Formats: sequence, C-alpha cells, structure tokens
Amino acid sequence: MKKYQPLRMKWFSFLVDKKAVLYIMLLAVFTLALLIISVSMGQMKIHPIEVVKTLLGMGESMNELVIKSFRLPRIVLALVAGMALAVSGAILQGIIRNPLASPDIIGITGGASLAAVTFLTIFSGRGTEVTVSIHWMPFAAFIGASVLGLLVYILSWKNGVNPVRLVLIGIGLAAAMQALTNMMILFGPLYLATQAQIWITGSVNGANWNQVKTLTPWVLLFLLFVWMYARRLNVQELGEDLARGFGSVVQKDRLVLLLFSTALAGGAVAFVGGVGFVGLMAPHIARKLVGSSFGALIPAAALVGALLVMGADLIARTAFAPLEVPAGVFTAALGAPYFIYLLYRSKNQ
Repeated sequence: MKKYQPLRMKWFSFLVDKKAVLYIMLLAVFTLALLIISVSMGQMKIHPIEVVKTLLGMGESMNELVIKSFRLPRIVLALVAGMALAVSGAILQGIIRNPLASPDIIGITGGASLAAVTFLTIFSGRGTEVTVSIHWMPFAAFIGASVLGLLVYILSWKNGVNPVRLVLIGIGLAAAMQALTNMMILFGPLYLATQAQIWITGSVNGANWNQVKTLTPWVLLFLLFVWMYARRLNVQELGEDLARGFGSVVQKDRLVLLLFSTALAGGAVAFVGGVGFVGLMAPHIARKLVGSSFGALIPAAALVGALLVMGADLIARTAFAPLEVPAGVFTAALGAPYFIYLLYRSKNQ
C-alpha cells in the first residue's frame, strides 16, 4: 500500500491567496483605527488627529499625560489579550475539530483564573508586594490552564476524543473551577474579594504599563510558535488517520498545540480576567473572511479578537459613564447567543 508523503506547506503559503492578504490588511487597519478612536474617547475627549500627534511625540503635555499614562495601557492590554484568547480558541477548534471549543467553555480559563487568584492570595497573605511578583502571574495562570486542559482532554478520551463529551466535561469542570475560585477569594485579603467579581467577569480597568510589558512578550512569543505550527494544525483537521498518513506525529503535535493554547489563554486571563466567548467567536469570524487555512486564520483571528476586546472595553467605559461596566459583560452578551446558535447548528448536522 502506498504511503503518503509528509505534507509540505510553507508557513507563509497563505500569501498566495490575495483575498486572505487583503482581509488581514483591512483587519489591521481597522484595529489601528479602533485603537485611535478608543484613545480619543472618554470623559476628556481628544480629537483623533491630536491622538496621532501625541503618539508621535508632538502632542500637548496634558494630552500626553491622559493618553500615555491612563488610556493607552488599558487599550494595548485589551488588544494583546484579545489576540491571545482568539488564537487560543482557534487552536482548540483545530485540534479538537469542534466548532464549540474555546478556552472559557471547556474550562481552561477557569483553571487559569483559579491559579491566578490562588497566586495572589498566597503572596498577598505573606506580605509580598504584588508589583514585584506580577511577572510570575502568566506562568501561574499557564500552569492552571495547562492542568485543566490536560484533565479535560484525558477525561474526554475514549477511543479518541468525543466532541460532545469534551464540551460537557469542560462545562462541568469550568463550574467546579468557579466554585474553587470563589472559595479562594473568601480566604483572601479584603481588597481581592472586593475586586474579584469584576476581574472574573473580565475587565482591563486599572491596567498599567508593567502589565503590558509582562504580557506582550509572552503573547507574541507563543503567537510566533503557533504560526510556525500552522501547517501541523491544518493536518490535525484532517483527522488522525489522514494526519498519520501525511507523516504527522498526531499525539505529540496535539499536546504541543494544547500547551500553546493554554499558555495564551492563561497569560491573558492573568491580567484581564475571564473575558468570555472571544475564543469562540473570533476564529469563526476570521474563518468566514480568510478561509480555514491556519496560515491566514491565525493572524486574522488574532486581529478579530483584538477588535472584539477593544470594542467591548470602549463600550464598557463610555456607554454608561461615569460608571464602568466590565468588558466581559459585553463579550458575553454577544457570545452566549452565538454559542447557542452553534450548538443548535451542530445538533442538526
């Protein structure tokens, strides 16, 4: 019987698809435009031209203070976190071959939340300055996300991963993680308890440059790793038998990709909390624009995720001013009906 030769695809093979390149460029332009608009909006309105001048170092001192010290850190953090959550969801949908898969639905963000709250509780209880230990937050959340991701995967295995079983087990474990997180909050310091509910819902309020400088290298590094694995993700979607025929080491690749997914989700959750449904919606939107090839899907999903979280944060801090609503409320308001729609569609296929 003739054996298939290993599938050879360049990381940049999507560049031959002019339509995909065009959509990715448009998404990048929209992301930059939304960033400028977000910076200009607030209690003190600043004209977008003044925003651009300030970002280029030619603005007034008051504008520079408002933009660079207060608004830009939270907007950049929302952008980076949105990219991380979106690509994490795209990876899960690829390796599980389930359109309902996302880090929050199957419990990965719940594990990250529990680990992050536990980390803060323990270190705060010992009198350790959080600003000193914050650089270890992504690692702690990564450990929690990885443990939950592997647990969901193991419990879902029975002659292969059953998509329905995986989603149901993930939902159950997510509920368990939420209960444990609430328990840790009760034993934690008072300031953590008062802020925890907003953080669990998902919010970038109070972001600072230290958080941006910690999260950004983490996310960019793993985005690069994921893009380098794009062709292996494409092979994973063919199913185990065909993937082996094309020369893929299926279980090894699946484990590595799962670790990439948990690293991205864990890092994002460590700083913005459980912003829900971004990992579910962004890959589906990107897939409709650029197709299912992960060489194009990864950057497109990252940009769509950035747009979703930045847009949700813009609405959260301006629509009900001076009251600020957590950004996760608005992503959940969009994502919950979309999840129900996907579940209904999967049932009828």
